[in-house]
Parts: sequence; C-alpha cells; structure tokens
Amino acid sequence: MSEYRYKMPDVGEGIVEAEIVEWHVKEGDTVTEDQHVLDVMTDKATVEIPCAVNGTVTKLVGAPGDVIAVGTEIMFIATSGAAPVEEEAPAEAPKEEPKPAAKKPVEPEVSAEAPSVAARPTGERPLASPAVRKRALDAAIDLGVVPGTGPAGRITHDDLDDFIKSGGRLAARSGGGSAIRSARTAVTEEKVIGLRRRISDNMSRAQRTIPDIAYVEEIDVTALEELRAHLNAHRSEDQPKLTFIPFLVLALTKALPDTPQANAHFDGEAMVLTKYEAVHCGIAAATPNGLMVPVIKHAESLDIWQIASELSRLGQAAKDGKASKDELSGSTITITSLGAIGGLVTTPILNAPETAIIGVNKMQTLPRFDADGQVVPRKLMNLSSCFDHRIVDGYDAAMLIQRVKSLLENPATLFM
Repeated sequence: MSEYRYKMPDVGEGIVEAEIVEWHVKEGDTVTEDQHVLDVMTDKATVEIPCAVNGTVTKLVGAPGDVIAVGTEIMFIATSGAAPVEEEAPAEAPKEEPKPAAKKPVEPEVSAEAPSVAARPTGERPLASPAVRKRALDAAIDLGVVPGTGPAGRITHDDLDDFIKSGGRLAARSGGGSAIRSARTAVTEEKVIGLRRRISDNMSRAQRTIPDIAYVEEIDVTALEELRAHLNAHRSEDQPKLTFIPFLVLALTKALPDTPQANAHFDGEAMVLTKYEAVHCGIAAATPNGLMVPVIKHAESLDIWQIASELSRLGQAAKDGKASKDELSGSTITITSLGAIGGLVTTPILNAPETAIIGVNKMQTLPRFDADGQVVPRKLMNLSSCFDHRIVDGYDAAMLIQRVKSLLENPATLFM
C-alpha cells in the first residue's frame, strides 16, 4: 500500500491558479483513473479534473471557493502496490459552465411515519453548491434537515437524492384551506464562487475603472412591428421566428461604421484603442448558472434570418451549458434586453473592454401626435445605452443612437 499525492494540474494557457467549484468525491470514496473528481474555474472557463490513479481517497485539500495554485497537493489517494510515477494529470477540454444536475427533483411520497431528520444543529447554515441549493428550492426542501456526507458536512446531489428517496419531509407548503401565517426567521449566507464570482469581479472592475455616459432615446417601432409580424406570418418552416433583437443587430451593423470607436476594445493601462470593422455582437443571456454573453460573429455578413438563427442557437447553447469558449468570447459590442420583463429605462454596465452596450426596454402602446396634430396610438420602446466616456464623446454616442433610431423607425432602410 502506498500514497499518491495528486496535485492541481496545469490546465494550460498560462493559468497559474484555479478556483474550486465542486468536488465530486469525498474522503473514503473509491476512485478510478480518469474519473471526473473535481470542477475548477479559471478566469477563462470551467474545467473538469480527472483522477490520475485507482485507489481510495484519504484526504481532500480545499473547499469550493478556495483558489488553489497549480502544483498544490489537493487530493491524497491510497493505492495498492508501488506509488505511480508523479506526473501532471491532463485536464479535459474547458467548458464554459458546470453541467446542470443530471437528475430532476422528484416529489417524494411522505409517509406519516417518516421522521424529520435533523442533520445539523438548529440555525447552523448547511453547506451546498448553488446547483444543489436550486434543486432543493425547486423541490421545496429545507436543506437544514438534509444530512450532508461531503467534506465538513457539505450536501451533495447524492445526499439530496437519498433524502428524497427516503421520504424526508419537505418544507411547508400551503395545501389549501386556511393556512397559518408565521414569521420567516431564516437567514442564509452563501459563498459567492465560480461564475457568479467572475461576474461580480468583472462588474466591479468595470464600474470602478470606466467613467461611462448613459444615453436613452425613445424609438417608434410601429412600422417595424408591422414588418416583423408580416415576415413571421410568411416565413418558411426552416426559418426562425423573428424577435426585435435581429433588427437591432442589423441596424448596428449599418450604423457602427460611422462611429467605429463604439465597436472597439480599449486597454486603459496600455492606452490602446482597437477598432473593429467586423461586428461581433454579444447578446447578454440569463442562464441557470448566471449571466453569459454568447456572440454572433460577423453579424455584418448575415441577413436577418441568419442573425435570428444564430441568436436562437447560441441562446439555447448558453442555457444548456453547452456553449463553447469561442462562442462566449470575442464580442466587440453587446446588447442586453430586459424588455420582455418590463422596465422603462435601464443603466447597463459595459462589458469591458468593449466601449458600448445597448439596452432594450419594454415596448408599449402610447398616444402620440401625428403630423396633422391628431392623437394616434404608437408602439414605442426605449433604448438605454452606455458608452466608455474616455473614448466615446457624448455627441458621438447620441449620433450613433440617432442613426439606429432612424433605421428602426424606417425599417425598409435596413434592407437597402
């Protein structure tokens, strides 16, 4: 019997450290060579770490949220025979986000005899990954009563499955009739790790270092909505349904050549502005794992249907956690949209090092005066845009949005 000391592997691209996202094994587990044992996140992607040998885990070093240097011993494994030659274990190809939980919560049949299990002292915060917490929330399970078998009592997906299968009690739900209302006293602390920490760091850095200027304009999309409805009614089966976003992307491809500093990257330390002729349009997307920005590459070379197809494909890939690193990087300008939820105005934060971001707000029908002074109903939408004021002057920002406004209000010009 010998001991193998597994070190944090070199995941490539000059990465010197990685953040632990989730362990998939615990002390005492039997592991095999190439078994997926750990997820780590670098500043570029999430990486699955495989085991290097067969044996039994005797010790794990580091908890989710810890940043570990490459070469640090993170797992001790008891092996039979002589210890294998120490070498860096290769990491699998990066993926952008941790895989979603493979098992869907199932409503358990709670028997009258099933006792409520106290997994830890009352008031003690249960340890669990964000994915486990979301599963528990969806199934209305109080993690405070779920026994955890991971390091330091951490609750794993298997623990949650076992709890459900054993008939563990669910958190109280209103089941009809007169429900007794009671005060909510629970306080939950959750360590910010993985993608959420990366989002936090990027947003904080952008707000701290970039003096931005916001510009909001009202767009009359009455004619555009009529055209969109007509195109959707006559599209072929292999063509996607058109939303507002493809028209905005098309408008940007026509307007940005007149304001190239808004389709650019700015390195504030090196004081270098990189302008792009290509329009690689990032589309901010809410996913189960957090905000992601899939990128429509070379939007200037695509027609309206191709833009819509890419938008649909990339959005689904991001939500499924299957978007590649290339599909999530390289944007030169970003669009963010909360219009489907509502809201008159937003103040989007720049997706550094980009110099411009366009925010889409809700569309509503409001009264406006026509050329004859008569009140008529019009479909209106606000665009809320932010620009890096070190590079884009207020005049140039306004001129860009006015050009986009003209194109959207006269949609035939989009296709000329």
